Amino acid sequence: MSARRFLAPLLAVVFALSATAAWSYYKLAVTGETMGESATKFLASLTAEQRMKAALPYDDKRRIAWHFIPLEGDKEREGLKVREMTPEQRTAAFALLKSALSEVGYSKATKIMELENLLAELQKGKGGPIRDSERYYFVVYGAPTNTGKWGLSIEGHHLSLNFVVDKGQVISSTPTALCANPAVVMNENVPSIKKGTRLLAKEETLAFELLASLTDEQKKAVIIAEKSPSEVRAAGEPQPPTDGPAGLAAEKMTGQQRSILQSLLDEYCNALPADVAKQRQESIAKQGLGQVHFAWAGARKEGDGHYYRVQGPTFVLEFVNTQPDSAGNPANHIHSVWRDMQGDFAMPIK
Repeated sequence: MSARRFLAPLLAVVFALSATAAWSYYKLAVTGETMGESATKFLASLTAEQRMKAALPYDDKRRIAWHFIPLEGDKEREGLKVREMTPEQRTAAFALLKSALSEVGYSKATKIMELENLLAELQKGKGGPIRDSERYYFVVYGAPTNTGKWGLSIEGHHLSLNFVVDKGQVISSTPTALCANPAVVMNENVPSIKKGTRLLAKEETLAFELLASLTDEQKKAVIIAEKSPSEVRAAGEPQPPTDGPAGLAAEKMTGQQRSILQSLLDEYCNALPADVAKQRQESIAKQGLGQVHFAWAGARKEGDGHYYRVQGPTFVLEFVNTQPDSAGNPANHIHSVWRDMQGDFAMPIK
C-alpha cells in the first residue's frame, strides 16, 4: 500500500475528530456568543442617557442584588425599564432576552410579564403594588465581548434572570426565578390571557406525581414538615443556603420514580438554551442522580399550600405555592428558584 493510500483514511479520521471537537466547542459557546452579539446591538440602540442605566461596570455592587418581588421607590431595580424604551429598542431588548433562553423559557418569561396586566385588572380600585407588564429592567454589566467577562440581568416582578459570560461561554445562569400569579388563571378578565392558562404546570404536576408514587415508608423521609413555608429560602440573598440536602435520596427511589425526578429537573433546565441546559444536566449526572434529594412540606393535593425542594451537590431548586392569587383563590401563587450550590453569579461560596 502506498503512503498516500495509507494516510488518506487516517487523515480523514483525524479531520472528523477535529471537526467534532470544534463543533462541540461551538455548541458549548454558542449561547454566550449570541448573547454578546444581542447585548451589543441592544446597547448600541440606546441613547447616552439610557446607557447610563443599562450599561454598568461588571463589579457594580448591585449586580448581585436580585429579587422577584415588586420593588418601588428608592428600592427600584437597577437597569433600563422596558417602558422607557422606543419600539426599536424594545425589539433589541427582547432579542437579548430570547438569546438567553430557550423557546420554552422565552415563552414563560414573556407570559410572566403579561400576567401583570391581569393582576392590574384584578387589583383595580384595591390599591397595592404597581402592576405593569413594561416594568421589567435590562442591565448589562461589563463589555459584552468574546474576550472578557460580563453579566446580564433581566428582572421584574416574578422574574429574575442572571447570567455571567466569560470568553463567549455562559459560566453562570443563577439565580433563575420564574414565578406565576395566578398559577392557574381562573377567570378571563383580560382577553389575551385565557381561562385555564397555567405557566408553570409541569413544575407543579410532576412534583405531585413523584410524591404520589412514593411508598408510605419513602414519604416518611420525603415529608420534612406538615405545613408549607411561606417563601423559598434566602430569596434575594447573594448566595443560596448552604444546608445539606433534606428528604429522600434518588438512590433510594425506584427506576420509575427517578425517571419522574429527572423529568422534573429537565423541565427547569429546558427553560435555558440547549447548551446551557446541557451544562446543568451534565453537572448533575457527573455527581450522580442518586445523590439528588427530594423533600416536601405542606399539603399533598393542589389547592392547599405546598412546597418542595430538590437538591444535589451542584444545585438547589425550591418551589412554593402557599399564597392566594390576586382574586383570593388559595394556594394559586407560585415562587420557584434554581440556584447554584457552588455559588451564584459566578461567585464561589466562601
